[in-house]
Amino acid sequence: MASQKRIAKELNECMSSPPEGMTVELADDEDVHKWHVTLAGPPGSVYSEGKFGVVVSLPSEYPFKPPTVTFATRIYHPNVTNDTLGNICLAALKPEAWKPATKLRAVLEAVRSLLVEPQPDDPLEGRIADEYRNDRGEFEKNVRAYIQRYAKGAAKFDAAPPTAAAGAPGNSNE
Repeated sequence: MASQKRIAKELNECMSSPPEGMTVELADDEDVHKWHVTLAGPPGSVYSEGKFGVVVSLPSEYPFKPPTVTFATRIYHPNVTNDTLGNICLAALKPEAWKPATKLRAVLEAVRSLLVEPQPDDPLEGRIADEYRNDRGEFEKNVRAYIQRYAKGAAKFDAAPPTAAAGAPGNSNE
């Protein structure tokens, strides 16, 4: 199957020569459709002290349908849901914008670039986007608190619980 062949080729490329600040491995050696990516916070960014688990899930229709990319590690960011689901708002992953020629390496690099330069004008978390625009000091304080709580040590890829009652979106005490 062409999809499997392409996925295997891209996986091999990303594992042998990973994008900057990342390691890529399969979540399960038997399934090339789910990748675990460890993303080190980019140097010079407010996220630099963290290690973040990112999950890439490839649909059977890949590359004709986009992958789903989520943060397994909680992160305080305007373009990532502030819950255990870790959904990412990235224009290139929207079905209407997805191009089959897009490589997974470029997707991973785009996720990393969100940590360098958040996009507050296309947020998933409006409150965090407002804080980023209007009170950068408070935003950075909250990012550092999340890193201390969730992103120290090895990246974690624990399965997210089906509900996030204790960590509801918008709860800045998390």
